[in-house]
Amino acid sequence: MNILILGDVMGPSGRKIIMDKLPKLIESNKIDFVIINGENSADSGAGITKKIFKDLIDAGADVVTTGNHVWDEQETLDFIKRENRLLRPENLIKGSPGNGFGIFNSRNNKKVAVVNLMGNIFMKKCENVFEEANNIIKKIKLKIDADFIIVDMHGEITSEKKAIGFLFDGKATMVVGTHTHIPTSDHMILKGGTAYQTDIGMCGDYDSVIGMNKENSIKKFLKHQDTKKHFPAVGKGTLSGLMVTANEKTGLATSLKPIVIGSHLENRI
Repeated sequence: MNILILGDVMGPSGRKIIMDKLPKLIESNKIDFVIINGENSADSGAGITKKIFKDLIDAGADVVTTGNHVWDEQETLDFIKRENRLLRPENLIKGSPGNGFGIFNSRNNKKVAVVNLMGNIFMKKCENVFEEANNIIKKIKLKIDADFIIVDMHGEITSEKKAIGFLFDGKATMVVGTHTHIPTSDHMILKGGTAYQTDIGMCGDYDSVIGMNKENSIKKFLKHQDTKKHFPAVGKGTLSGLMVTANEKTGLATSLKPIVIGSHLENRI
């Protein structure tokens, strides 16, 4: 079973590299299931629209996860109620529309659970992520309720993500971090058999400050009076994520490969 998860799609550059590269990547690597974090995919670099969600699905995504920017496009509050393939963090404030996890069918007819969580530190107010993660572990058992379980942990700090990885070790196929837009080099299979990476990076223009226009970002740090609201860099994009091969009998990872395709970063697959 080959599973691919891609980091935050950042504005127009991120969408373009997904459309250009993902279909061939799926075909050439015989990928059975694809997750994309789409919370920054709108033109502004914050939020997702119904049309963009459909474009990501048409390009090959089976599920789209999100994070702290999930409601930045007003229309998402409505269409997420009818679209179970678009997830929002499970530990958002109780009563939030949409779902934080779901079980989906893969291309090879396996049941794949996808869980979307969000960190508590330096993020928008949400329920305790560790308590919600424990609730998920009780609700969805590997090889009982789902053949494979993937967790997108959308968070700011590395320690929170790593602790969530260990909490799910042996209980999930893979746990990856999103949100900081910089791919880390700590991809590994934990002792219990769960694939892990602290942050899988972004899909977007890396000639930028985490996807935003670099000149304007520097002005913000320098507190220039002519600074504008953040807006995405729109140069050549890079696709970034993690591909995991998992054992169909155990649901646990057997190998993993970081995926980097495009401009600015060293390509690897």
